[in-house]
Amino acid sequence: MIFAIDMGNTNIVLGCADKGEILFEERMSTNLTKTSLEYAIDFKALLELKNVRATDIEGAIISSVVPPITDTVAEAVRKVTGKKPLILGPGIKTGLNIKIDDPKQLGADLAAGAVAALEFYEPPLAVIDMGTATTISYIDAKGRYCGGSVIPGVATAVSSLVSATSQLMKISLMAPKKVIGTNTVDCMKSGAVYGNAALIDGMLDRMEEETGEHLNVVATGGIAKTVIPFCRRKIVIDDSLLLKGLLKIYDMNSVPGSILRDIRH
Repeated sequence: MIFAIDMGNTNIVLGCADKGEILFEERMSTNLTKTSLEYAIDFKALLELKNVRATDIEGAIISSVVPPITDTVAEAVRKVTGKKPLILGPGIKTGLNIKIDDPKQLGADLAAGAVAALEFYEPPLAVIDMGTATTISYIDAKGRYCGGSVIPGVATAVSSLVSATSQLMKISLMAPKKVIGTNTVDCMKSGAVYGNAALIDGMLDRMEEETGEHLNVVATGGIAKTVIPFCRRKIVIDDSLLLKGLLKIYDMNSVPGSILRDIRH
């Protein structure tokens, strides 16, 4: 059994896979002040809740875009499982052919998403990850990672809007009944949900125009289910995309055979 952790600025996504099956996937808040012991207690409680014995975990892998606590979480995993986790970064095999200016700048989360997208979907691809930021990665018809775009995340943008204005309030991220709102809350919801859906549609159109390719599109991330259904493009939502990518990368670096061979999207 493999324990996989994707650490984002807002949430940590974690799960276990065994015998070609993702057993569970859960989210917890990223907390920069927690100690390795506090994270270990959280991980131990989650595993017990899911009826997973720590002794059954054969290995672990972490991707992180939060360097200040990467080592803290790695130590927490070691305390719970007795295993030193593989940390996705320079020197780790991903199988990606990266064609950006400086391949070392590619975030671990983007790498994991691209690896899984190439495993389960047909290139050329656009891979959307909606979290603290909304990222759109472009993978060409030859399976090469060629770049993309970074957009302020939906919740990030709304929070910034509220903090920078005197009369706008916090809202829940859900679609209003109409695009044209008739009160402040619905107007803000319209902009957050329909506005970001239109943004994604527009960015994909421009990417296709620029590349001359029709892109298959897959989306993941905590906010994807809120926004993607309102896009006019055909976009597949794959909640487990990053975990699948981490498991594939673990497989390439540590495990003979393929733990992903039977996983379906």
